[in-house]
Amino acid sequence: MTSHGMTAEKLLSLRRVEALQASPCGSWVAVEVKRLSTDGSKYISDLWRVSMDPRGPAPTQLTQGTSQDRSPRFFPDGSLAFLSDRKTLADSAAEAAGKRSQIFVFPAAGGEPYPITDEPLGVRDFLIATGNGQIVALAPVLPDVAESDQRSLADDRREKGPSARLYTSSPVRYWDHWLPATRLHAIAYDAAQGSLYTRRDLTPDAGDEHREPEWDICADGTSVVITHRSQGEDGADEVALGLIDVSAGTARLLIEGSGAIFGSPRFSPDGDRIAFSRSQRFSSKCPRHGIMIATVETGDARPIAPDWDREGRPCAWSPDAQSLIACAEDSGFLPVFRVDLSSGSVIRMTATHKGGSHSGVQLVGSERLIGIRSRLHHPPEPFRLDIAPAAEPVLLANLSGFSEAEGKALADWQSMLTKTEQGESVQSFLLRPTGSSAPSPNLLCIHGGPMSSWTDGWHWRWNPLVAVSAGYAVTLPNPRGSTGFGYSFKAGIWGNVWGAQCYRDLIAVQDEIEARSDIDADRSAAMGGSFGGYMTNWIGGQTDRFKALVTHASLYDLSAFWGASDASRWFTLQLAGSPVQDDDIFCRYSPHRFVNQWKTPAFVIHGEKDYRVPIGEGLALFEALQSRGVASELLVFPDENHWILKPRNAQVWYEEVLRFLGKYLMPA
Repeated sequence: MTSHGMTAEKLLSLRRVEALQASPCGSWVAVEVKRLSTDGSKYISDLWRVSMDPRGPAPTQLTQGTSQDRSPRFFPDGSLAFLSDRKTLADSAAEAAGKRSQIFVFPAAGGEPYPITDEPLGVRDFLIATGNGQIVALAPVLPDVAESDQRSLADDRREKGPSARLYTSSPVRYWDHWLPATRLHAIAYDAAQGSLYTRRDLTPDAGDEHREPEWDICADGTSVVITHRSQGEDGADEVALGLIDVSAGTARLLIEGSGAIFGSPRFSPDGDRIAFSRSQRFSSKCPRHGIMIATVETGDARPIAPDWDREGRPCAWSPDAQSLIACAEDSGFLPVFRVDLSSGSVIRMTATHKGGSHSGVQLVGSERLIGIRSRLHHPPEPFRLDIAPAAEPVLLANLSGFSEAEGKALADWQSMLTKTEQGESVQSFLLRPTGSSAPSPNLLCIHGGPMSSWTDGWHWRWNPLVAVSAGYAVTLPNPRGSTGFGYSFKAGIWGNVWGAQCYRDLIAVQDEIEARSDIDADRSAAMGGSFGGYMTNWIGGQTDRFKALVTHASLYDLSAFWGASDASRWFTLQLAGSPVQDDDIFCRYSPHRFVNQWKTPAFVIHGEKDYRVPIGEGLALFEALQSRGVASELLVFPDENHWILKPRNAQVWYEEVLRFLGKYLMPA
């Protein structure tokens, strides 16, 4: 098998646009960009200056070196603040034990950046009020330890122990780490004394409520809205919205609800209202999503565009506060929308024929938006969108080092619809090598979630161009449960039905793909990660029509998975119960019950630090296949989580997957 075009090595060498912020003058954008380190072992974040006019000055790199420089934020005077783990005088004694990020500032008049904070355990995130420059940061703090002792105690524990942690309630770990002893506090920074700003802890009694926060600060810096996490009566997380009075240093819950998860809060221009998303769960139904607006003074809230059957998330308010800018998945795309607050009408701002996925959308002045845009064949890049009828998104720069033309030269792709026996239409993307005349072997790639979707957007982890460059067609289906196709379609995966309708949808797509003259019907593989890995395992026990299966971070024995996952309570809701209540019913669609029917060669991949789907699932599957004599291989990454993130590991992942697929799908 030969490989050309987008190799794993080339993919990993591309620069990655992560975040951006427009300058107060509106003439340029500060962009956070990751690059591969010289030794290829990690990614390093730099800041770039990009003109708002794509015909203007070429992009310039503002920071470089080995420090992680990220999260650009501007002061009203044009000074650029950012987080960096570059060395400071305070860090020198503890440098060997680990770097800590602080807030640094580039002066508006020019010069070298200097630190303005000295948080003992570093700064996690920060915001700056656009009106007066008020800074509020989130910083980890050890409970009941004096500020002066935080750094030395944390270093001593890291170096000498103890490492024990005591928990009295779940959850106890998240994604790839045990929940730490530290708690996130909101810290205000006021007038400067020398180079450092004075520090005020706004939440001295904070517990674990600000874990994985979403937040915003109003323009005049007087209030901060932040998510407030707690455990609901059903054991799953509830997320309220809290309001912090920055001047008084007091906090209160603004809006909460049983079974509700609020997120993406955005202050109105005058600070009197907050727009946010709400996901409302029920005991036996799939959660419903919507956009709401609350009054800051009273907390009174009302839904916006309740008939819009998409899961919109507020990005910004219009300058006149009469509409919201929101992004939402929509039939395989992720456009930008404008939602009228009075009528509830929803207007798509990015043209359908332009496609693409958009994120990080922000308002600049009164006439344009900026954000990050990508496509299946083009990596994320900064874009500008004028707020005008029939406006088109304009890319501001090519920071990735890979052009849209190069992507089109590698892959022809199309969006297709497949009718199922139940009359529903299932949307998929199909990518094939550009100009290929011979029928291609096909990879059916199943997304995770399950409530997620493939969109016309770039994917660093499951990038189809790597497989297309190796000669494969790649099918990206959005079966029942996928988001962006309406509530009823998403709800089709809710309850204990994972192996039912979703499986039938995938097989219907595969039937249509195999019937095409440009696909080799005798050479197909199925593959997926997380829920996609579960579906791959389910396929393994139901049919032998595929020549190979690749199952990454996959669920195999639902009963064992339920007790070990960091999100057991959430899966109790999705699967309408638990093995404690009735193991036979709970496991009726568990792949382990059908492993005796499995014949297809399988490649099992897992990260040892995966706490969402613990590695025991992959080990049990591999042992079951080995004991039955099914051709199988196991690839383990001891230092990775649910995702394979380290560049050298990711390169091995791509290369080994292609090697395994080539063994069964490509001629010798």
